[in-house]
Amino acid sequence: MVQTTYEDIEIPVSDLEIGMHVVALDRPWSETPFLLQGFIIQSATELDELRLHCQQVTIQVRRELAPAVRKKLAQRRVPGQVERELPASMRGPQSATRTRYLNQVSFKEGVEASRMTFESARSLSRSVLEGLRLGHALNMDECREVVDEVVSSVLQHEDALRFLTLIKNRDEYTAEHSMNVCVLVAAFARHLGLKEFEIRQLALCGLLHDVGKSRIPLEILNKPGRFTREEAHIMAEHTTHGRNILMSASTENLFTVDVAHSHHERVDGKGYPRSLRDSHISYYARIVAIVDAYDAMTSERVYGTCKSSQQALQEILKHRGSHFDHKLATEFIKSMGIYRAGALVEMTSGALAIIIRDNRSDFRKPRVLLVTDDGKNPLKAEHERLLELATEEGSHWEIQSEVPNKTAGIDVRHFVDKGLKLHG
Repeated sequence: MVQTTYEDIEIPVSDLEIGMHVVALDRPWSETPFLLQGFIIQSATELDELRLHCQQVTIQVRRELAPAVRKKLAQRRVPGQVERELPASMRGPQSATRTRYLNQVSFKEGVEASRMTFESARSLSRSVLEGLRLGHALNMDECREVVDEVVSSVLQHEDALRFLTLIKNRDEYTAEHSMNVCVLVAAFARHLGLKEFEIRQLALCGLLHDVGKSRIPLEILNKPGRFTREEAHIMAEHTTHGRNILMSASTENLFTVDVAHSHHERVDGKGYPRSLRDSHISYYARIVAIVDAYDAMTSERVYGTCKSSQQALQEILKHRGSHFDHKLATEFIKSMGIYRAGALVEMTSGALAIIIRDNRSDFRKPRVLLVTDDGKNPLKAEHERLLELATEEGSHWEIQSEVPNKTAGIDVRHFVDKGLKLHG
């Protein structure tokens, strides 16, 4: 009896086909959803999971067939490039039709109705990170419930819930950041005209994109100064930790796994952890990367001051095509607008004002509340002045630039808490 012999061939996951016998991965089996250490690919779902979690695998073929297999693979391959091929569902929008959403309530009604949702998302974001740090399991059902509330609020009015993300708390940056990204991603997805189920998927990705930070030592996570090379490496590992946590929590949503793993990749291939380039980064990860960077730049953190929204958008504009997807970055800048209700701005006179209502017919001339004098000294409540810049005359009543919240001690949160009504 002739004994059959086999040969192992290492191949990129883009070359895998149903029926191939996988015997080794480029990472430990325990870091993947595959229970058997060696299996025959039997479905497109298994192909997608292999392409998501690995770059190369080893297949086993009969020795007499090995030369033909190698020749076939060589004909497919681009010299010097071994990269994953994304499943079709992860390359772009899952529908070619763009949905147009209309606001169903006023900005004021939307903000008031969204406050409870905002607080729920803030509380959940905090408890998720604290729970994981203590070794508790991630409750995906609870996360989906809060995400459903967030998306419902965003669909009611595009700006109402987003306004609440302007009010930051430096001492709770990590938890608030995840919550803010969830909200801002949902609003951006609405702007892109994605289907409602995709907005929910993306919002869940936003909420959970940084869960891996629960595995980072607090002394590094909250360090006020610059990281050492070793600390930066440890911090960067949060992407891999996030992938592993989400893979353990659920096998139903591969999108959250991919975004947690890939939201620090760059389209020029200089990101981490896998140095993926351009179209090899999933559509959702490219979206979350932009929103993640925007919220990080506009948040006050323990090791530095924040940028204004305008300054952050200028940074995103500057890095289109290198850090960020060019088309998506452009759309994000459009979706955020120039001056939004709740922003703090400096007038050409030097005075500070809060934008009360934007002006869609002339974005340079919104309605504002003047809250300081020209020397940036706070005005008493009875001296605060409501200005319609569209009708005011004189160059001193022009906006010079948006400035970060808390500039000169002016905190928008204080005015909102006192009853200031904003309108989108």
